[in-house]
Amino acid sequence: MMTDIEIAQSVQMKPITEIAKVAGIGDDYLEQYGKYKAKIDYSLLKDSPRKDGKLILVTAITPTPAGEGKTTTTIGLADGMKRIGKNVMVALREPSLGPVFGIKGGAAGGGWAQVVPMEDINLHFTGDFHAIGAANNLLAAMLDNHIYQGNALNIDPRRITWKRCVDMNDRQLRFVTDGLGGRVNGVPREDGYDITVASEIMAVFCLASSITDLKERLSRIVVAYTYDEKPVTAGQLGAVGAMAALLKDALKPNLVQTLEGTPALVHGGPFANIAHGCNSVIATRMAMKLGDYAVTEAGFGADLGAEKFLDIKCRMAGLTPSAVVMVATIRALKMHGGVVKTELGSENLEALEQGLPNLLRHVSNIRNVYKLPCVVAVNRFPTDTDAEIDLVIRKCRELGVNVVLSTVWAEGGKGGEALAREVIRLCEEEKGDFTFSYELDGTIEDKIEAIVKKVYRGAGVSFLPAAKKQIAQLTALGFDRCPVCMAKTQYSFSDDPAKLGAPEGFTVTVRNVKISAGAGFVVALTGDIMTMPGLPKVPAAEKIDVDENGKISGLF
Repeated sequence: MMTDIEIAQSVQMKPITEIAKVAGIGDDYLEQYGKYKAKIDYSLLKDSPRKDGKLILVTAITPTPAGEGKTTTTIGLADGMKRIGKNVMVALREPSLGPVFGIKGGAAGGGWAQVVPMEDINLHFTGDFHAIGAANNLLAAMLDNHIYQGNALNIDPRRITWKRCVDMNDRQLRFVTDGLGGRVNGVPREDGYDITVASEIMAVFCLASSITDLKERLSRIVVAYTYDEKPVTAGQLGAVGAMAALLKDALKPNLVQTLEGTPALVHGGPFANIAHGCNSVIATRMAMKLGDYAVTEAGFGADLGAEKFLDIKCRMAGLTPSAVVMVATIRALKMHGGVVKTELGSENLEALEQGLPNLLRHVSNIRNVYKLPCVVAVNRFPTDTDAEIDLVIRKCRELGVNVVLSTVWAEGGKGGEALAREVIRLCEEEKGDFTFSYELDGTIEDKIEAIVKKVYRGAGVSFLPAAKKQIAQLTALGFDRCPVCMAKTQYSFSDDPAKLGAPEGFTVTVRNVKISAGAGFVVALTGDIMTMPGLPKVPAAEKIDVDENGKISGLF
């Protein structure tokens, strides 16, 4: 059986100029990066007279090591829609080098449902992440230089909140002491690194609607506090113009293609467990402007990615999805029912019954909290039995939701046609009544409690003393009207990764609360969530290689 990279390398890609023509992108808006990649000038958004297409969100159950196939389903669904004659665009996030070389390997779909060139997309791509890292670290350098050169803004070095970043899993950099070596080498202080996808610059980049909006957001970023506890911003440090100059080309969405030639925009990449987990607003809007249907995804399970997509991104950008696809696998549901990974190949209706509440809770949230039309896509494996599939269909039908089997990994767009037809039916026949899980006029505590109780179905929230103090400070500064971005484990509805399935009666503990003023949201940190991951015992990097002809192997 061929690996993902072998499948990708076996397909002859079309020149990106052909893909642009299919998408209706004129030459004036296309900036080619070689034969198979291009950037699209964001001016197309204001120049195009086309009416926006319908927006489809692909999300999933709580992830397990058995895999769910969300990106694969997103791509296969779009290819399926194209096969039945629909004008469709895909909008995805760019993979981070951290997971690519760490625990995950590639992140451009899988099997016969991939975006290509997958090697480029997974490794550097068009340099967007490097630009984001450079802008982040320029701000850090200007902040420390300001202190070194006399500290006219009265910044307290003990209250610097801005970290440097690097797009690599590197636990060694979580906590560092820098500025050592005498006065000429800076001011000694405790510091740390985030992974680039956790940088607020990434969130700002993905939520900005234009260069002007980007600059306004950058200027609001809070980097430190003064000795008398006033916030210090990037705007006050005079860093905004230079940061925007580094980001101006990166802000243009990247055009690539699926294995079947469907146009795809791959742009931006915040993690959903520590950030808001969606591709850029500009790319999503462009996909809607170019296609009658735009298919996008949000990271991890629906309690994280979909919640943030709906409560943060859609609220800020004025977007309303027409349909939501909930991806699940029988294997993953059996893991939620207590089966170990090595025994997932055998029929086990009892374990499936115990794991199904995870899927049903996610579906209920989409239908009853957010009031959107929903379909369950079961990503079918050869070991799934008819009895197991019938059980899933029966339980979802009780919630008024249809189940469609997807075989896009093995069959590409052909395996996504049935799902495509059901999604189109939802878009055309079922009208949602899109509602947020909370309104902005409540307190920070109110919003966090609404998410925990309505979406996670927890009993309540415990705010540690540090979090209470931070909330009081942010409220005094006027940040209490921002939406909330929950930093939480992706492996459970709760903040305990060991609580699988659909736990009840749990309390979520909020240990820290901070402001991402440029992004426009408050971040609540729960559990042991980290903004700089580490490498596993056997990193994926050990399998990746390149031969003398430049052909890459081992990338998933």
